[in-house]
Amino acid sequence: MRLRRLLTRAAPLAGLALLVVAVHAVVVLAIGDVPTADQAALLAASMVAAGATALLYVPVRARLRATAARRLLGAGGLAGDVLRSFGSRLADPLPLEELLLQLAESLRRTLALESAEVWTGAGGILERAASDPDLGTCSMVLSAEEETVVARAGVCGATWAATWTPALVDGHGDAPVRVLPATHAGELLGLLVVRRPHGAEPFTEADDDALLALARQIGLALHNVRLGSALRASLDELQRQADELRASRARVVAAADAERRRIERDLHDGAQQQLYALAINVRLARELAESDPPGASAVLAELSTDLEQALEQFRDLARGIYPTVLVDRGLAEGLRAAAARARMPTRLDVRVGRRYPAELEATVYFCCLEALQNAARHAGEGARATVRIWEDGGRLHFEVVDDGVGFEPADGLAGAGLANLGDRVGALGGRPALRSAPGAGTTVGGWVPLQPSSS
Repeated sequence: MRLRRLLTRAAPLAGLALLVVAVHAVVVLAIGDVPTADQAALLAASMVAAGATALLYVPVRARLRATAARRLLGAGGLAGDVLRSFGSRLADPLPLEELLLQLAESLRRTLALESAEVWTGAGGILERAASDPDLGTCSMVLSAEEETVVARAGVCGATWAATWTPALVDGHGDAPVRVLPATHAGELLGLLVVRRPHGAEPFTEADDDALLALARQIGLALHNVRLGSALRASLDELQRQADELRASRARVVAAADAERRRIERDLHDGAQQQLYALAINVRLARELAESDPPGASAVLAELSTDLEQALEQFRDLARGIYPTVLVDRGLAEGLRAAAARARMPTRLDVRVGRRYPAELEATVYFCCLEALQNAARHAGEGARATVRIWEDGGRLHFEVVDDGVGFEPADGLAGAGLANLGDRVGALGGRPALRSAPGAGTTVGGWVPLQPSSS
């Protein structure tokens, strides 16, 4: 950025110098005669003088204009012009760094400064954000006491700066300097530091008033930038949550479709086939009832066994959809029944003794069931599991801990199981949790907020 600005300034000067040389060349060609040695020397000297004049025109013009303005308007009036210019530029779509650099350049040019600096930061850490001439990057750390004193200060000179911000005046002797805090609502957001050469005119009261107003304007600009950053961060977070919500809804729909297809398969391949077999055996027993009573009795006995098996399949299917024990007896008993059916040794540590809303109990139950099934698949031979449930801080916490082989969570091996668990607890405003390491087992859990209607 600074290189581009230097090139932008140098290009017109270089073009003007080349124009002067070209004009002299045209004059020589127009004469139509080869100049003598003395004439050539005079012409060369004239070209050098004209080129130097072209190069010095812009800085000399700026210095003369600044001197004239100070004589006619006073330095305070010039600083006021800078203030008004800075205020109007705040509405421009410029990066803050570019805006502050333009401010430093304008101040140095109009107030005949040796240097102008703008520092920004918060929390006691300030960094030089812009300076003219370019002084490079630098940082300064203030203690809580120093930050409070600096924030409450007004227009400060070299003596004050040597006490509270010595890094700003080291190596500058007794040169005229002003340090002004850029604050908003009492919070220090930056500093404006201006310095004149040794022996230059001191800052006047009008200078100080204009610089103080400018520092306040800088504080407002920095505050607005912070608000903009916070707003962008909030919008990004809202966008992230919206994306997660859309993804969660898609997973819920996909999971519901998959569960419906599973139930259809279970009904078709299990209970429905058994019902077909029962119907065939009933017809066979009816046909054998008169011609072969002993055969009919054997078929009826087989029917009784098949019927019991069919009923058991229906019970298992119903338990998979929503366990009766969870509805009738609550979360603790539902988990006790789930632990008894688990494919690995499972211990319960349930520290609750009351009922919760049905949606909350179902969420915690199915999350624990999912975690137990994952542990049975991945924990390895001989692993054991523990299911813990407890209340704390207005939340119902749960976790399923196994002492199996574990894994590295960063490898992305948690799979869809944890995503489903996150969808379930997220729907109630809760959060999932996962801890695991190779050889150290796995803990899957989370929490859901307790609803006021819990009893």
